[in-house]
Amino acid sequence: PKAERKEMQTLPVEQLTSFLREAKDSGVFALYYIDLTTGLRRGELLGLKWSDIDLEKGDLRVQRQIGRIDGKIIEMPLKTKNAYRTLPLSADAIDVLMQQRRKTGNSEWVFPSPTGGPMSPDSVLHMLHRVLKRAGLPKVRFHDLRHTFATLALQNGVDIKTVSGMLGHFSAGFTLDTYAHVTTSAKREAAKTMGNILSGAV
Repeated sequence: PKAERKEMQTLPVEQLTSFLREAKDSGVFALYYIDLTTGLRRGELLGLKWSDIDLEKGDLRVQRQIGRIDGKIIEMPLKTKNAYRTLPLSADAIDVLMQQRRKTGNSEWVFPSPTGGPMSPDSVLHMLHRVLKRAGLPKVRFHDLRHTFATLALQNGVDIKTVSGMLGHFSAGFTLDTYAHVTTSAKREAAKTMGNILSGAV
């Protein structure tokens, strides 16, 4: 049987501003900003080490994930071979990571817990809900930040194959199925644009 997909929610652009402002005030800006610019899964984000990031070249390698098994927080291999990927970083993301680097001192983890080890997946979810509540925004799952990344990329003209590769999906077809609603409205816009161009020519 097909796994039932949870209803996808995304943070629209106008809500992102207040979300990120609140995240900044709560001291957790870097974590959510990097997630929104890369579309990483929660475990992948928490699994980032400084050795995976090349600030000079401006890229980030996804090599492992953090999970919880029997109450223990552990390093785990990624879900599929496609999940091992290298992502480019925007200039803003590099700045955010440079600031984060100064904050983390000598921890090998990009987003360390207060004890210096990797952060717990549950704690970043609680933090997310706290930030959303303070910003007066509806509750979304951590995974919805990934959906927000993909939706914004697709709405702003990034092609499906690129988005699929960045998300670490095994095929662009899977990405298309997941984000069909986004691409459908983009196709409608394209039809309108073509109509306008051609009506001007007739």
